[in-house]
Amino acid sequence: MQAELNRLEDQLAKALSGEAWHGPSLLEAIEGVSAEQAAAHPIAGAHSIWELVLHLCGTYGLVLRRLSGDGRQLSEEEDWPTIPAPDAENWNASIEQLQQLNEKLKQAVKDFPMERLDQPLVPEAPYTAYTQFIGITQHNLYHAGQILLLKKALRLENSQANGANQ
Repeated sequence: MQAELNRLEDQLAKALSGEAWHGPSLLEAIEGVSAEQAAAHPIAGAHSIWELVLHLCGTYGLVLRRLSGDGRQLSEEEDWPTIPAPDAENWNASIEQLQQLNEKLKQAVKDFPMERLDQPLVPEAPYTAYTQFIGITQHNLYHAGQILLLKKALRLENSQANGANQ
């Protein structure tokens, strides 16, 4: 069972930082994205890259909250926070927050009692601890895919704008 906790911790690391079997991890997806690009909405009705990063931070917060015994759901503002002023310092702080939350959850998984892996973390959420831990990796990769599409849309938008200027 300890091996399973180690595998979960490994998947949390790979989903965020790299060497995921499917393709780019979350940090690989946002690599090279400027604050201006992160705040942009190249697809009408879709969240921005920055909004997705902050949403992921909120989800980490939810699982960490549940690990502490707090079963409250995320408020709308916790789930989809408003992005701060779109500058490089704030963008880097958002990425750093995501990395710190990932580290915190990886440590919590490492320290988690193996015998509780198939039990809910809190009564308010019917999902087992295992489902929560693997689910956050799936959630990261789902949104990494969205971020990659947003980056493509930004490149298309920029190339069309450059073509119109010629």
